[in-house]
Amino acid sequence: MPSPLASLRSRLARAGDFGRRKSPVLRRVPPLQDLLELAARIGYGARGFVYLSVGLLILLAAADLIGDAVGTKGAIAWMAERPFGRLWLLLVGLGLSAFVMWRMLQAVFDADHEGTGRHGLMTRMSQAFSGLSYGFLAFNAFAMLIHKPDDPAAADEARSQEQAATVLALPWGNWLLAGAGLVLLGIGIANVSRAWREDFTEYLACSPKTCRRVAPLARAGVIARGLAYVPLAILVILAGLRSKASDVTTFGSALDAVERQPGGPWILALAALGFVAFGAFSFIEARFRRIRPPKDLNPLT
Repeated sequence: MPSPLASLRSRLARAGDFGRRKSPVLRRVPPLQDLLELAARIGYGARGFVYLSVGLLILLAAADLIGDAVGTKGAIAWMAERPFGRLWLLLVGLGLSAFVMWRMLQAVFDADHEGTGRHGLMTRMSQAFSGLSYGFLAFNAFAMLIHKPDDPAAADEARSQEQAATVLALPWGNWLLAGAGLVLLGIGIANVSRAWREDFTEYLACSPKTCRRVAPLARAGVIARGLAYVPLAILVILAGLRSKASDVTTFGSALDAVERQPGGPWILALAALGFVAFGAFSFIEARFRRIRPPKDLNPLT
């Protein structure tokens, strides 16, 4: 007996076929599989654009050409202040929403055919968390279309400290906050570990020569993302141990703290180049990644 999702998909497919037969306009609309593939490629491109922007802004901050370093939210706020800022926000928000849709197809409906084994379920869970994080980022872009704070960085930091204060007010709140910092630290370490053990060209439909050339970009980018979690994680852990919500800061402010250390600008510049590399690899994925939208919307397959 077909699942409710499969039955719904079958009905939608029949409705689409009927519409194509009756309407010349609908006959020109590409099949759903092609539209999903296009959306996924747009999503990878949007992710690449965000990380490329983050890397360039951190590099400029390390060279003291602009103010503070920024994270992904800060990069989106910076775009909002440029000419045609609202258009940039709209395009980035839509692109990231497309990427979230693709992440959900990967995580829930196993678009990459990872399976239901231990490794497959872990990969799909990681894709789900990735989708949630980019979903928040897309929401942030759309929110700035409606209301942009005078100082987005200060507003973001105040929001983080307010959330930390809420956690500290709970029973055993200091240990909960320190635990959240340990989770961030674990995510960073997991990214660095993933950079060394994963074959990032596995899903690329490119020649072996091209794959060999682009793999280092992915490794450098994932390492940079992983190490960038460390200063923020340490600050959150210390905030929990000291029971001081004011110690919690934003991703960009944590990078600024790194810059103030001996050799900090050089460390920041290396991190910036890693983010640029990750952005560049995202563009490569937008072009060469194998996109295989699931034909059967069954989360157990």
